[in-house]
Amino acid sequence: MQRGLTGRYVPSIAGSISCQAFIPHPLPPSPALQIDSKLQKRINDANRALGRLDAIGMLLPDTKLFLYSYVRKEAVMSSQIEGTQSSLNDLMLFEMKGSPGVPMDDVQEVSCYVNALYLGVQRINEGYPITFRLLVEMHRALMTSGRGISRGPGEFRQNQVWIGGHRADEAAFVPPPGHALGECWSELEKFINDQPEATDPLVKAALVHAQFETIHPFMDGNGRLGRLLIPLILVEAKVLQQPLLYLSVFFKKHRHIYYERLQQTRMTGDWEAWLLFFVDAVAATATQAVEMTKELNLLHIEHKALLSGLGRLSGSAKLILDAFFEYPIASISKLVERTGLTAATTGKVLTVLEKEQHLIAEITGHKRHRVYAYLKYLEILNKD
Repeated sequence: MQRGLTGRYVPSIAGSISCQAFIPHPLPPSPALQIDSKLQKRINDANRALGRLDAIGMLLPDTKLFLYSYVRKEAVMSSQIEGTQSSLNDLMLFEMKGSPGVPMDDVQEVSCYVNALYLGVQRINEGYPITFRLLVEMHRALMTSGRGISRGPGEFRQNQVWIGGHRADEAAFVPPPGHALGECWSELEKFINDQPEATDPLVKAALVHAQFETIHPFMDGNGRLGRLLIPLILVEAKVLQQPLLYLSVFFKKHRHIYYERLQQTRMTGDWEAWLLFFVDAVAATATQAVEMTKELNLLHIEHKALLSGLGRLSGSAKLILDAFFEYPIASISKLVERTGLTAATTGKVLTVLEKEQHLIAEITGHKRHRVYAYLKYLEILNKD
């Protein structure tokens, strides 16, 4: 639906450059969303995919065996959209006190993303609503190290920023000036918390993400925080019990369409086109997550059966395999901590798993403080 411009322009200054900044109208869209049969079907498809995703715990003996790695995959992809070079292996190696193959700032930024997500979910589970207090707390966690530490952690920006182009007067988009951010967020916070009326959680997540990207309230980290809001809204609404929906892979793969649809919400008011794109992202991503879980579950069964033939080491090997399902890149000390086995027994099992079974590989090349990777698990996880 073409609503025309969904906000107003105001004069602003970016450095010494005069420009026109965009202040969006509050949500919900006006006129109201026109959900025709095509869009309704795609919304229904996305909700069914979310239902299957929420049942993911039925496919794995322990959801956290999947959640640890899946959260980190999202952290890597979301940060790569912002330009970091860190890989999933780099992040897990860093967390095991290894040496990642990229600049330390890159991997620290990804690690901070993981911390911000866990903090947000913890607060939601404690009963906190999604408000300014939670937003700035998560932003502070997101920006506590790496390059973000000098970019105003936990503070709305005061300066004018722009997106695209090397000058504000030639930018693809200029978000609201600093003095308008308080009012913009206040209106968005009301919508998130169903004031004055409730919105379907999936539709809400779509509209809130787009509006947050338009407001762009921080100097840095807006894209990552905007993507984090999506699973938080769905967890708060009990659509998902765990934060298992991450759209960064889809957004990165379809980046051109993603930015085009966001811009259309501002310039033409075509929220329906954005919603179509968003629910397709949800359906595809949720379906892919479920398929990945099935693959990992089959891998778990297959490799456990394989280890049954190891004689007296069989029981210890299965404990270590379970630990690798939670931490697919793990140090000996981490494996000892998770299994309760001695370092000597752990070392024997690792030798068998590496040299005879070829299930794992040592990845540091060090003689001390060695770190091992569970190869097939990481191959499945690193798809896309």
